[in-house]
Amino acid sequence: MTATASDAPVRAAGLRTRSGNAMQRTRTAILDAALDCLATQGVRRTTMTDLATAGGVAKATLYNHFRTKDDVLAAIVDAQVASLAEACRVVAAEVGLAAALEHAAESLAGIAALRRIADEEPALLAALAAPGDGRGWESARTSVAAVLAAGAATAGEAEVELVLRWLVSQLHWPAGPATAGLLVGSLAAPGSSAGKGAEASGLGWPPGSARLRTTHDHERR
Repeated sequence: MTATASDAPVRAAGLRTRSGNAMQRTRTAILDAALDCLATQGVRRTTMTDLATAGGVAKATLYNHFRTKDDVLAAIVDAQVASLAEACRVVAAEVGLAAALEHAAESLAGIAALRRIADEEPALLAALAAPGDGRGWESARTSVAAVLAAGAATAGEAEVELVLRWLVSQLHWPAGPATAGLLVGSLAAPGSSAGKGAEASGLGWPPGSARLRTTHDHERR
């Protein structure tokens, strides 16, 4: 009997193949090991050979997932942002925004790799942690907006930018979770004009910020 397309096994939508799951596990293991490696050696002294050894994979396997060390670093940042954002979103919804930001501050302070880079390679951290308009930063802004919304706070452009800049400041100079309450108090309440509370706080916002000008110009129209 001739087989037809309908005779082929059907996999439920959304389920990954075993090979796909294995690749994801390998990728996750590499990133976890890379984070430990960076905490031990710093960024500049860490090589792709070091990352392969730390991850317990062949170098060829590492290159199957990441072409360069910069690709590994970008993937670490993406994974850490996604994980922290989801945790903070849950805390914001269940406990409150201040608690979520406190959790974020404590989590960032607890990443040994970041602390080593901040201590030994501050110029590198400054270059990596300067908010911009790239894909990674837009993803971070989307995550911040989700946390603000979960905490019943205004998630306008100005508020998102303020929280993002506060988080970046924790990378350079961890102030601890105590400042989270002050930050929440500076945010605009739902329904108020976006950016008023953020602008008044003065936290990381130079006068004439392009993002604030854009927001205020839009309001005047």
